[in-house]
Amino acid sequence: MEGDESTVDEATEPEPSAEQIAEELDELGRTQRERDEYLDSLRRVQADFENYRKRMLREQTALVERATEGLVEQLLPVLDSFELALDNLDASKHDDLAQVRKGLELLYAELLGVLEKSGLSRVEAVGKPFDPNEHEAVAQEAASEGDGDGDGEGDLVVSEVFRTGYRLKGRVLRPASVKVKR
Repeated sequence: MEGDESTVDEATEPEPSAEQIAEELDELGRTQRERDEYLDSLRRVQADFENYRKRMLREQTALVERATEGLVEQLLPVLDSFELALDNLDASKHDDLAQVRKGLELLYAELLGVLEKSGLSRVEAVGKPFDPNEHEAVAQEAASEGDGDGDGEGDLVVSEVFRTGYRLKGRVLRPASVKVKR
C-alpha cells in the first residue's frame, strides 16, 4: 500500500504560490544571464587567442625575412667581388691563370667566412668511419691486400669525397657524397 501513500502525498502537496514561482523565474533569469556572460567571455577569449596566433605567425615570418635579409646583405660584397673578377677576366689576356686562381681562392675564402659566421661548418670525411647520418655513399672501392682483416667484414671508411657536406649550427644541412672502402 505504499504506492497508495505516495499518491496521497503528491495530492496533498500544496501548489506553489505566485511568490515561489516568481522567485524561481528570477533564479532562472539570473542563471540565463550568467550563462550568457560566460558565453560572451568564452567568445572573447577565443577571438583573443586567434588574434594572438595570427600576430605570432606574422612576427615569425618577419623574423625569418629579417634573418634572410641579413645573410643576403652579408653576401652582397662577395657577389660584387665575383662581378669584379669576371670583369677583370674578360679584360685580361688569359695569360696569367695563377692570378685568376688566386682571385677565385680569395672569393671562395670570403664566401666561406661569411657562411661560417652564420654557423656553417664542413663535414670532415676522408679517413673517417662512414656515418650514414653525415655521409652519402655513392661509390665503393675494394679493400687492398693490407687493409682490414681480410674477411671483407671490416668497418667502412671514407676514402674520397665527391661533394662536401655541411652542417648548419650542428645540424647536418647536406651530407657529404663519398666513396667508401672496407
